[in-house]
Amino acid sequence: MRVGIGHDTHRLAEGRPLILGGVVIDHPRGLVGHSDADVVFHAVADALLGAAALGDIGEHYPDDDPHWEGLDGSRLLAEVVALIGGAGWRPLNLDVIVHAQEPKITPHKTAIRVNLARILGLEPTAVNVKAKTGERVGPIGRGEAISCEAVVLVVHG
Repeated sequence: MRVGIGHDTHRLAEGRPLILGGVVIDHPRGLVGHSDADVVFHAVADALLGAAALGDIGEHYPDDDPHWEGLDGSRLLAEVVALIGGAGWRPLNLDVIVHAQEPKITPHKTAIRVNLARILGLEPTAVNVKAKTGERVGPIGRGEAISCEAVVLVVHG
């Protein structure tokens, strides 16, 4: 067994959809990035790659490669699950923290959890999603960005 940790942060801006864990959230601002900027799927992908000692998403999906522009986070995560599977690893459980001052994440946690479980091939009971505000401190607290941290346990075989 191995543990992996992932993190991602993107800034918020007008004119972009807000997508977290594959859930489109009604909000006047969305996350800016080369891809769909889904911090939840990106943090989980990094955690999986780290646990399998396969680098990080920047190595596999560089943000200066036009091929990956606008990449759907669910596709990225599914490809990473297949990649670690090809190396003999599979996820056992996942814990995620979404850091956002706004919008409130709690109404969307179940949908995010279900999406993550489906892509990782887990039961929803093996996935946990938590939400934290920035307590009005720093870029998260000022509503300038949203970030996510993920911890995953994988097993070989």
